[in-house]
Amino acid sequence: MNLLPESPTPVVTTMTDNLELLAVRCQLGERQALDALVARWHLPLWKYARRLTGGEEAADDVVQDVWLRILRGLPGLREPARLRPWIFGIARRALMDRLRAQYAAPPIADVDVGDLGDADDPRSDPGDMDLLHGELASLPVLEREVLVLFYLDELSLTELAEVLAIPVGTAKSRLFRARRTLRRRLDQPSRPRAQEEPR
Repeated sequence: MNLLPESPTPVVTTMTDNLELLAVRCQLGERQALDALVARWHLPLWKYARRLTGGEEAADDVVQDVWLRILRGLPGLREPARLRPWIFGIARRALMDRLRAQYAAPPIADVDVGDLGDADDPRSDPGDMDLLHGELASLPVLEREVLVLFYLDELSLTELAEVLAIPVGTAKSRLFRARRTLRRRLDQPSRPRAQEEPR
């Protein structure tokens, strides 16, 4: 490769090119490449797992399982350019293995119009990050996962669809539903999650 600035041959500078090169180097068994892969992706994977599991210890366990699956699967990676969605796909499958019970939870009932708070209620201020993170953490796993991958892990719709193994249109509709659910929760006045039974 000609690395002179006036060269018509492109220099590898984009993130995608660097990730593809890193994936190929890992497939060749380069120890430094594997270290770089872990250094680059461990924290994003851990944050993704923590957001979906809700706990640091559970996230640690899931990420350890994810790295085992990644290291076992690297030799079979056919498209090194798709490293990012491939990694998050493995993380998703590992998380879903651990969170199946939450998938079976009954859906949350629709919001009663009488329960909605005032528009000037300070608790519904979208700028309140604590409220936003709290409501995000309380969403069902399907909705939380879509929002985390799209907004916090910054996956494109195409990458999101690939990670979830669904068509792009389905990814868009899940994202829309998740946003709507989060918006409804943020617009509600604060109330206890578990309501007491009448005596």
